[in-house]
Amino acid sequence: MTDIDPSAVKAPLAALTPLYGAPITLDEAELVADAARAEAQRHGWPMVIAIIDSGGHLVLLYRLDQAQHGSVLVAQQKAKTAVDFRRSTGAFESALADGGLHLRLLGMTNLMPLEGGLPIVRDGRVIGAIGVSGMQSTQDAQVASAGLARLSATTIPTTSR
Repeated sequence: MTDIDPSAVKAPLAALTPLYGAPITLDEAELVADAARAEAQRHGWPMVIAIIDSGGHLVLLYRLDQAQHGSVLVAQQKAKTAVDFRRSTGAFESALADGGLHLRLLGMTNLMPLEGGLPIVRDGRVIGAIGVSGMQSTQDAQVASAGLARLSATTIPTTSR
């Protein structure tokens, strides 16, 4: 194991990625998924929207009318990647586009390197993730972002947590 020289670290180790928090509630998952669904429907995009908790377990799944069957698993994999690595799946897509050593990511079986998976953060901690699939990855990311924007604009009563 490699020792880390504390003087070489510019930020606390815990600050490098957000910590995990208590799992997303069903009320919060519904807010995120409903806003994502509204964005998809506004554009007429047949998509699948998956919300998972901080432990990687499915909380809610919407398969909009005419969404392709293959997108059901892809949406869940995007959400799982976002929660497992505590970052956007778009970060992995960008890394692959850079090529070179980043191509090693293709050897990881627990990674979905396509935009559309975003961690859901409450009070600075990852409580779950959203994964969206069905259109181009940029459109999937747009729909996922719409879901997150709704949660950040809403205050959930602490009794539902």
